[in-house]
Amino acid sequence: MLTSLGLIFLLGLLMAAVCQRIHLPRIIGMLLTGIILGPYVLDLLDVSILNISSELRQIALIIILLKAGLSLDLKDLKKVGRSAVMLACVPATCELLAFVIFAPMILNISRVDAAVMGAVLAAVSPAVVVPRMVHLMENSYGTEKSIPQMILAGASCDDIYVIVLFSTFVGMAQGGQVNALDFVNIPVSILTGVLFGALVGWLLGQLFELLYRKGSYVRNSMKVIIIMG
Repeated sequence: MLTSLGLIFLLGLLMAAVCQRIHLPRIIGMLLTGIILGPYVLDLLDVSILNISSELRQIALIIILLKAGLSLDLKDLKKVGRSAVMLACVPATCELLAFVIFAPMILNISRVDAAVMGAVLAAVSPAVVVPRMVHLMENSYGTEKSIPQMILAGASCDDIYVIVLFSTFVGMAQGGQVNALDFVNIPVSILTGVLFGALVGWLLGQLFELLYRKGSYVRNSMKVIIIMG
């Protein structure tokens, strides 16, 4: 398992650097590393790593979205809130509709299967969007009109929107029934996520400030571990 982790880290960083040199997103190099090391090419990864791959992917997504959230300012988020929601829902809905309409004619598949495909391709990859938008914000590109902040917030909401639709369509494809509550869960998931995240962030902020006033300095590495937990 340790050897597998070493191969993943070292080769992943190497391939990411190569992709960066040829002006491609670093995530492409990391994806290629996983494909090459995985069971369908070289099969160099320990089975224990493969058994927890879904949990590792979830941890990676959490880290990416945490980075996105910590890069956003609440004032900017208020300014672009409506635009971010539109950016999250309208393009994904149009892509879904295009698949539902045209995929059965071109690929000879059912409408439900077309909807599943549309939900997969409508999802925005935060692994690509978040690092690029954070880079733009750090260099003050488009920040006056809050464009990177809008795209960051929109990409995060897009994932929630599309994942709920994907789960619904997969249930229909497997013979399940459409439940109106599944669609109601879309705004509910977004709002509860925002409220819970804001509450946890405020509590952690108060905790770190209290410890700082009492002379108990919390290292940044410790803060990262606490926030991840």
